[in-house]
Amino acid sequence: MVLLLCSSPFFTLGATEMNKKKRKPTHTADANLMRSSVDSLCNDSVYRTWNNTKELTRAGNYVFRALSEFSNRTEKQNFNDKKNTYFNVISSFGPEDAPRLIIGAHYDVCGQQQGADDNASGVSSLIELARLLNLNQTELSYRIDLVAYTLEEPPFFRDFMMGSAVHARSLKKDSVDLIGMISLEMIGFYSEEKGSQGYPAGIMKLIYPGKANYISLVSKFGGGDFLRKVRRGMKAQKTVNVRSVSAPVSIPGIDFSDHFNYWNQGYSALMITDTSFYRNANYHMPSDLPSTLNYEKMAAVTDGVFQLILNFNT
Repeated sequence: MVLLLCSSPFFTLGATEMNKKKRKPTHTADANLMRSSVDSLCNDSVYRTWNNTKELTRAGNYVFRALSEFSNRTEKQNFNDKKNTYFNVISSFGPEDAPRLIIGAHYDVCGQQQGADDNASGVSSLIELARLLNLNQTELSYRIDLVAYTLEEPPFFRDFMMGSAVHARSLKKDSVDLIGMISLEMIGFYSEEKGSQGYPAGIMKLIYPGKANYISLVSKFGGGDFLRKVRRGMKAQKTVNVRSVSAPVSIPGIDFSDHFNYWNQGYSALMITDTSFYRNANYHMPSDLPSTLNYEKMAAVTDGVFQLILNFNT
């Protein structure tokens, strides 16, 4: 097993890129608004699961309304099983026919739990990114689609009915020029306690941080140029510690989100995550509550993603 975890870039910037003036946002992420989004998605009695279609639809409609407030190019991507209709929500910015960058997060939960970190945290970042794109009147040379997925969790995980699998196949079918995909998967749990960060191999604790106080960019081997560009963009926002992982998919967790469906279609993709069950004991538990999240850190991560959007070099 080989795992590459970097705290600094492993590439060299050319003179032109080093001297390129970075665009800075005039508005930044609002931690209170992100908390409000998490609270709106989480319900303490009825859960947004695959088989509770009423609550899952309520959550999806909430996301649709929230994204529609910031883009009139917001739509539902409907699909069906034998009994039910499910939908992704897609909100677009930038030139319609330009190469496309996807940023996505799933809005369903696993079982009887509120799913604050997993994954209301990621969806709240999507909504905040839409607000920032709208407020900053961002001029993009490429198209960005913010996508809220349904059916990421079991029993659909790794199934062809996953919302992200449906979306990735639709891109392939339409021969979309895709720059890459970023999955926002659990971005809300942090700790400054020693030993709070776990790893898939014990020896890694001797090399890598023991405090769960960073955000991780996760890609399979071969992430290459896309991973480097995302890391560079994220690190330009200096309010959050960014680490990167490039590893075989055999390591548990490397492909545990929507990004792997884009790998299956031959696209570049990665995950931005707080590392899930490697630090958050509330993973897939009733204790995954809004009160356990660090909203200032979530806002900082969102600012990092927005900094990436502003300065992404296709």
